[in-house]
Amino acid sequence: MIKKCLFPAAGYGTRFLPATKAMPKEMLPVLTKPLIQYGVEEAVEAGMNTMAIVTGRGKRALEDHFDVSYELEHQIKGSSKEHYLTEIRALIDNCTFSYTRQNEMKGLGHAILTGETLIGNEPFAVILADDLCDGRGVGVLKQMVALYAKYKCSIVAIEEIDPSQTNRYGIIEGKEIEDGVYMITNMVEKPDPAVAPSNLAIIGRYILTPDIFRIIEQTEPGKGGEIQITDALMAQAKSGMVLAYKFKGKRFDCGSVEGFVEATNYFYEKSKL
Repeated sequence: MIKKCLFPAAGYGTRFLPATKAMPKEMLPVLTKPLIQYGVEEAVEAGMNTMAIVTGRGKRALEDHFDVSYELEHQIKGSSKEHYLTEIRALIDNCTFSYTRQNEMKGLGHAILTGETLIGNEPFAVILADDLCDGRGVGVLKQMVALYAKYKCSIVAIEEIDPSQTNRYGIIEGKEIEDGVYMITNMVEKPDPAVAPSNLAIIGRYILTPDIFRIIEQTEPGKGGEIQITDALMAQAKSGMVLAYKFKGKRFDCGSVEGFVEATNYFYEKSKL
């Protein structure tokens, strides 16, 4: 039903400098896999096979990662190390990867609009790779695809956060229409805790209907002078319906050093089970 997943991956990753000076933040490894590979695997689990990646200067490693490395494969073929490439080779063989560049950093809304040439006129998913999620049995995106099959509208994933941290997230307000599913009535980008409408924060998983592209084009720059996807989604909610889904699982903010270390420890302990 939804076959394409968009990965905005043009950001500089300044919170991880100097590590990200020459390496994309999406290539930072949690154990032995880069963040973006976890995201692609989550999209594949949800039934998607076309990965659209919005990149920028210095992001060539992303393209190289999802490509065949003939010299490396030749060197380890038939050895005890060959199995290390099994997972990534399966993605390369079964998915299509396409790329376009975001020449200016104008916000997430602009990054998604830049990806329109790769998506076309169909519903699609969006994964922010530095939000690493463990769905604990069923991936977050697969949960959202099931919800889309029922409602056929744009959906954002949300989680409850400490109210003091609302100024770091897009925050929603809405009416709960079923357990963990909210019809959005208000969305605010990074509000001060004193005026935040709730503590329900949007995280880096979206399912969007294609009319979002025209809405983004009409969206004026908002918080920080950037084109915010929350503003575009709020406009979409006013003319139709946008849902927020309190996903089942655990999410790690791997855009921060603290969250990255937490994710590494979590997945290391999980690997020993």
